Amino acid sequence: MDILLIAGLWLDGSAWDDVVPELAARGHRPVPLTLPGAGDGAASASLDDQVAAVLAAVDAAPGKPLVVGHSAATSLAWIAADARPEKVAGVALVGGFPAEDGRAYADFFPVHDGGMPFPGWEPFDGPDAADLDDDARKRFAAAALPVPEAVVRGVVRLGDERRFEVPVTLVCPEFTPAQAREWIAAGESPELARAAHVDYVDLDSGHWPMTTRPRELARLLADVADSRAEARRGA
Repeated sequence: MDILLIAGLWLDGSAWDDVVPELAARGHRPVPLTLPGAGDGAASASLDDQVAAVLAAVDAAPGKPLVVGHSAATSLAWIAADARPEKVAGVALVGGFPAEDGRAYADFFPVHDGGMPFPGWEPFDGPDAADLDDDARKRFAAAALPVPEAVVRGVVRLGDERRFEVPVTLVCPEFTPAQAREWIAAGESPELARAAHVDYVDLDSGHWPMTTRPRELARLLADVADSRAEARRGA
């Protein structure tokens, strides 16, 4: 199965370098995406540009792909489920919850000179970055790419109720499945509260498991892809 990999803020497709070989070894075709505005010099890229790139990858897949979104990019994976509900085998959301219709994509930190730079580690003190040592933090910060303003302040648009039938796997790294269920029940993720099929999977890591636990993350995603392929065969 094609597995489309969309990293979160400040990252390009290389964020998945240590995950890709493990997925390929399991017989899947990993497709890490580098989106417009993520290091390609397209500082004026918009959220619509990134959505178009994700949908192009979905359309290019020979079958129904698993779409993986990490952190803020969980919204991009969910937008793909909304725009192509008949084409997507499932979505895996790693360490994040998709925004609902009408919300800004990722307007979380200050914007400077047309982009949102990495804000440093202070906002991520605690479970998010607990498993990143000093060297890993330095490497991440040095490679972090400012996210274009028109991406982070772009408005999420959802409109097809069939998205709620697309199977969802919520990967819980820096939080537990029990916490995720509690937050969703409390109304903190209206989209997932309406999803018909949500599986919760624990992963003992911080917010960036593709860096700190790539093999474990790859095995988890391969298992999800295998289960989606098996469900399709049995349908």
